[in-house]
Amino acid sequence: MTTQPEQDEERLPSFAEQMADQLGGWRGLVESSVPVVVFVLVNVIADLNPALIASVGIAVAIAVLRLIQRRPIRHAVNGLFGVGVGAFIAWRTGDEKDFYLPGILYGIGYGLALLASVALRQPLVGWIWSVIVAGGKAEWRTDPKLIRLFSRLTVLWGVVWLAKVGVQAALYLADQDTALGVARLVLGYPPYLLLLAFTVWAVRRETRNNAPETEAAPA
Repeated sequence: MTTQPEQDEERLPSFAEQMADQLGGWRGLVESSVPVVVFVLVNVIADLNPALIASVGIAVAIAVLRLIQRRPIRHAVNGLFGVGVGAFIAWRTGDEKDFYLPGILYGIGYGLALLASVALRQPLVGWIWSVIVAGGKAEWRTDPKLIRLFSRLTVLWGVVWLAKVGVQAALYLADQDTALGVARLVLGYPPYLLLLAFTVWAVRRETRNNAPETEAAPA
């Protein structure tokens, strides 16, 4: 009977499982990047309209393929929506740089929301951790150390997000379309992967450090 709490704690998903869930696996990571890569390449070789058709077409093909294979399509649909909105705006304005505008606006909103959540003493990274990793539990709210940790992690995420979006916004305003496409790729998943890895490591490290105190409590 005394092993039940330990078993519950061990049910936390592994680092690999958490990465796979967030990114849709390595296949999901690649598939979500392909439409943007296609847009950048075709836009350099040809023109805006062929690039839009090719990027939206490949995004639709990926979503349909996942549907046929009965695989999770959440990440494919999200990618299709993002590509579709950007393609529509670029098609209406006739300016290829507007393909990236939704992503820039989303990044600004996300970064500001992260920082605002810390100011409101409701660090967003902590709540995301609760939903994705802890099965909806929010026990970290009763631990001052974890509250401080999640607050710091949320600030880190917010600052990094605003910094990378700031680079893209500067290229957007400077009409550097090709450089903007490259920046979108380089500043997309690599920083996200690093932040996710550091977050998982930091939280698990803090949780392990607190574990002896819990185990020492009387049964």
